Amino acid sequence: MNTGDEGLMDRDEGAVVAAERTFEALPAARGRAFARSWWGQAWLKALEDTALDAAQLKLGRRHARAGAVGAVTVRPGRITAVVQDGDRTRHRSDVLLQELSAAEWDRFLDMVADRAGHIAALLDRDMPPALVEDAAAAGIELLPGIGDLEPECSCGAWDHCAHSAALCYQLARLLDQDPFVLLLVRGRAERELLDELPARSASRAAGPATGEAGVPAAEAYAARDILPPLPAPPPPVDAPGAPPVLGGGTPPAPGVEVAALEFLIGDAAARARRMLADASADGHPDGPPPPALTPAQDAVRMAAAGAGAAISARLAAGSGRDPRSMASAVRAWELGGAAGLAALEEEWTPEPGALARATVRLAAAWEDDGARPRLRAAGNRWTVVGGAAQLRYGRDGRWWPYRKEGGRWEPAGPASDDPAGALVWWPAQERDGGEAAGR
Repeated sequence: MNTGDEGLMDRDEGAVVAAERTFEALPAARGRAFARSWWGQAWLKALEDTALDAAQLKLGRRHARAGAVGAVTVRPGRITAVVQDGDRTRHRSDVLLQELSAAEWDRFLDMVADRAGHIAALLDRDMPPALVEDAAAAGIELLPGIGDLEPECSCGAWDHCAHSAALCYQLARLLDQDPFVLLLVRGRAERELLDELPARSASRAAGPATGEAGVPAAEAYAARDILPPLPAPPPPVDAPGAPPVLGGGTPPAPGVEVAALEFLIGDAAARARRMLADASADGHPDGPPPPALTPAQDAVRMAAAGAGAAISARLAAGSGRDPRSMASAVRAWELGGAAGLAALEEEWTPEPGALARATVRLAAAWEDDGARPRLRAAGNRWTVVGGAAQLRYGRDGRWWPYRKEGGRWEPAGPASDDPAGALVWWPAQERDGGEAAGR
């Protein structure tokens, strides 16, 4: 579709600027609907509810399907095209639609500026029903109704003829691709609207409160392409700020442990620094947000952050772990974060496809068959038979090495994409014939 040049021209001194767009003739539309969007269908319903002669509508559809409608010119209040009959007679046909008044445009623009989701929808060439409904609530009818589409044709017909009907069917195809065509017929061009909306949004945001609580965050984010840019992020810092010393000489409030509170303040500062560094990194907007930690996971994270023995003991008790389990969990966290902790604490069975892929990778991991250890599989865990080594298959497809210590499996190293590579974390005697294996 060629949208043509928007030749801007002043209507008169101080008036808003109008525009005109010319669309090249569309190819024949055999075997397809003229309108797929709901607003394109509403346009055609206004035509079909208004026209008195069903035979002329049928002939108009035939003209439009055959590609008999020439270039379509759209301007405020009027659409125009030359339509060719079967005998090659050409007729200029126009369809008129009343423009919105200046007051109606003001109400419409205020309504859109107050709802960022409407701006985002228009930028995506969409016209959601909520936009039309909100406009109607403000007394603005965007879509035509019965009798709103007025025909003018050089064939002399006083009602909708085959030529004006063909033009309306063709325009429905253009509306499908770009709802701004409808707004142009109603009186305003796309560039004019998009230039005015940011200033109007900023002006209304700075005005007195209206009693509304703002817009949902999703709507504000969706309108990011039209809103002013965000300010530059704060500069990075070399280290988190030192937490305050809370002891002083003032006794703490009952039930408040000063050391624990100081630790939480320092932990919050360290996390804030990491989040600021991540937000300033290249590619940050394109990455998914990290998953939220559960309270039990966060307890391990804090213990791994140097909480000290007393606070670690409280974290262990609060998360349902004994001191040894917390020590194992901290080791797993240090080796792989939340994924490493999941390898320690979750036992699961891979679905058949993933299990088959894991088995193939295990079979291909050792080039020398004589070097391949005998493994016993149970769920996502493969234990070296007669040894003190175990491989755990993570949900991300990586292998986590474990070793038997004091009758319990403990994390032995970081994850590896190669199961044979994961086993290098143990001495040969542990891999092949150490402490009797068990789960």
